[in-house]
Amino acid sequence: MNDLTSRYTEALMNTFGPPKLALVRGKGTHVWDADGKEYVDLLAGIAVNSLGHGHPALVGAITEQLQTLGHVSNFFTTGPQVELAETLLRLLGGGVTAQGGGKVFFTNSGAEANEGAFKLTRRTGRTHVVVAEGGFHGRTMGALALTSKAAYREPFEPLPGEVTFVPYGDADALAAAVTGDTAAICLEPIQGEAGVVVAPDGYLAAARRVADEHGALLWFDEVQSGIGRTGDWFAHLRHEVVPDVVTLAKGLGGGFPIGAVVGLGRAADLLQPGNHGTTFGGNPVACAAALAVLRTIEADGLLEHVRVLGEKIRDGLAADPRVTEVRGEGLLIGLDLVSESAAAVVQAAQEAGFIINMTTPQRIRLAPPLVLTDDDAASFLQAWPGILDAAEV
Repeated sequence: MNDLTSRYTEALMNTFGPPKLALVRGKGTHVWDADGKEYVDLLAGIAVNSLGHGHPALVGAITEQLQTLGHVSNFFTTGPQVELAETLLRLLGGGVTAQGGGKVFFTNSGAEANEGAFKLTRRTGRTHVVVAEGGFHGRTMGALALTSKAAYREPFEPLPGEVTFVPYGDADALAAAVTGDTAAICLEPIQGEAGVVVAPDGYLAAARRVADEHGALLWFDEVQSGIGRTGDWFAHLRHEVVPDVVTLAKGLGGGFPIGAVVGLGRAADLLQPGNHGTTFGGNPVACAAALAVLRTIEADGLLEHVRVLGEKIRDGLAADPRVTEVRGEGLLIGLDLVSESAAAVVQAAQEAGFIINMTTPQRIRLAPPLVLTDDDAASFLQAWPGILDAAEV
C-alpha cells in the first residue's frame, strides 16, 4: 500500500490529499486493500456503487455491450441510449404525465448534469437562480456557482450567473428570494454533502408553488438521492411534488460514469440543436450499465430492502447516547455526534474494517450499496459502540 500511495503522490495532482487506502479488489459490499485487509464498504464510492462491486448483471451488461458497440458519438443513436431515456421517464411516472411529457440529455457525471441543467435554465431568457445554503451541486464553474460552501467557491470567483442562497427548509426565505427574473429554483430533496439533511414536510411543495407564481423552473438535484438510494426511485416522489428538471448521476451507472438531465413539460424542449453537447454522454456502454442497474433494482425488490434495512440501521445508530441525531431515508443516512470527533470516528471505523465518511467535524454519512446485506449491517451496528470508544467520543 505504501508503494501505491507514494506513486500516487508523485503522479497525481494533489486535489484530494493523500488517499486513505489503496484498494485493489471488491466483491459485493466488501473491498480489500493492497495489504489484504478486508472492509465492509458503507460509502459505495459516495452513493455510486448501487449494486456493490463486481455485480454479475453490471459486469455482463458492460461486457456484452463492448463486444458490439462501445462509442459512436451523438451523430448517431443506439438501442441502450433510447431505452434508458424511456425507462427514466417511465420511472418518473406521474411527473412526466402531469407536465405533459419529458426528454433526457445524458452526461458523464453529476457536475456535468448540473452544468447542462444550468444552461437549460438560461433558455428561459432569465439568469437568476435561487439555491439553498448547504447545497452541493458540483465543482465545475457553473455547478460551483450553485454550491453553497464559500471555501469551494471563493478561490474561483467571479462565477457564472446571478445566484441567491437561502436557508434550506425555510419556505418564507425561499419565497422572498424568488422574483419575476428568477429562471429556476434548484434544491436537493436531501442534502448529501451537508450531512444528509432531509427537506422538511411541505418545503418542496412550497417551492413548487413559488416557482409557479413567478414562472420559474423547479429543479431537483437528485444526483446523490436518486436511483433507489432512499427506498424510492427518486427522493422527491415521497413529497408528491412534480419538478420541471431533475438531474441524476452517481448510482445511475452503478460505478460506470453516467449522468442525466431530465426536462419535463416546457423544460423538455428548451435545449435545441447547437445549444449544448457532449462527446461521451449517452454512449451505449454507459447506458447499458445504467439499464442493468435499473433492471436489477426492480427485479430484486431492492427499493423495499433499502427502506427496511435503512430504518434498522438508523434505529441502531440512534441507540447510542453519543449520537445526538440520526437523519435520512433508506440507505442515505447522516448522524451528528456529541463532539467534533467525526474524523476520529472515520479512522476508528476503518481500523475496525468499515468504510464510512465524515461530512463535517461533527457529522458522519453512510451511503452503502443498495445490496448491503442484513448480516453486514448487523456487524456494523454491533461494532459501532466500540468504534465510538476507540475514537474517544
